[in-house]
Amino acid sequence: MGQLSGRTIALPETRELDRLAQLLEAEGAATLRCPLVAIKDAPDQRPVEAWLRALVADGVDDLVLLTGEGLRRLLDAAERLGIRAEVIAAIARARTITRGPKPARALHDVGLATSLPAAVPTSAGVIDELSRLELRGRRVGVQLYGEEPNRPLVDALEAAGARVTTVAPYIYASASDEAAVKALVAALGDGRVDAIAFTSASQVDRLWQVATDAGVEATLRAGLARVRVAAIGPIVHGALVSRGVRVDVEPEKAFVMRRLVSALAVALGPGA
Repeated sequence: MGQLSGRTIALPETRELDRLAQLLEAEGAATLRCPLVAIKDAPDQRPVEAWLRALVADGVDDLVLLTGEGLRRLLDAAERLGIRAEVIAAIARARTITRGPKPARALHDVGLATSLPAAVPTSAGVIDELSRLELRGRRVGVQLYGEEPNRPLVDALEAAGARVTTVAPYIYASASDEAAVKALVAALGDGRVDAIAFTSASQVDRLWQVATDAGVEATLRAGLARVRVAAIGPIVHGALVSRGVRVDVEPEKAFVMRRLVSALAVALGPGA
C-alpha cells in the first residue's frame, strides 16, 4: 500500500500527464485528470528553420535553453530538415546555460551536458548566472518558451554587449473545454479531491482564464483554499501566489515530478 493510498489528486498537467499520474498511482493515489494546456509546434516554422540553419552555418558562443520541450522541438525540426546531427554538433560546441532540470535532461538525452545550470530555475536566475560572465561581443542564442519574447532576459544580454538571436519553437494552446474545467472546480470544492498539483505557470493561467469566463472564479478560489495546492517549483509558486493562492507543497530542490510526488507523499501520507 502506497503512502498516498486513499487520496485523490487533480492533475492539470499536459506534457507528461501519463508519467505524473503513474508516479502518483504507484503511491496508491487516485488521479483526476484535466489537461489544461496543449503544446504545438510554432505554426510558422520558417523562423525556426532559418534559426537552425544559421546555427549550423555560423554557430553560437552561448546557447540559453529555457525548456526541455523547446530543445526537443528544435531537434524534431532539425530532423525534418535533415540536419539533426549538424545541429547537435553545433550545440556541443557552444556553452549551454539551462533553466532547471528539464532542458538539462533533454541535453543528456542526446549525449550532451549543460555547461552552466542556473542555480535558481527561473528567467531571473538565468539572468543572474549570465551577469557573472563576460558577454561582450559573444553570439548568444536563446530558446524561448511559448510566444513570450522574454524581454528581461534578452535586454539583459544585449545590455551586456551580446549579439542575441532568439527562437520560439512552440506555442501554447487551450486543451480543456469549459465543461471540463467546471467539473474540476466542482471536484475541488465538494471534497472529492485532496490536492491539486501544478507543473507549469501556463496551467494556472489557463485555469483562471476558463474559470473567470465561466463565472466560477469564486468557486475555484474556495476550492483551492480547501485542498492542498502543490507547485513543482518557484515559477509555478509565483503564478499561484500572485493570484492569492496558498501553496502547501513544493519540492525543496530538483524541481522534477518525482520530487513533487515525494513532497505530496510527505504532506498527505500516513500521519500527515
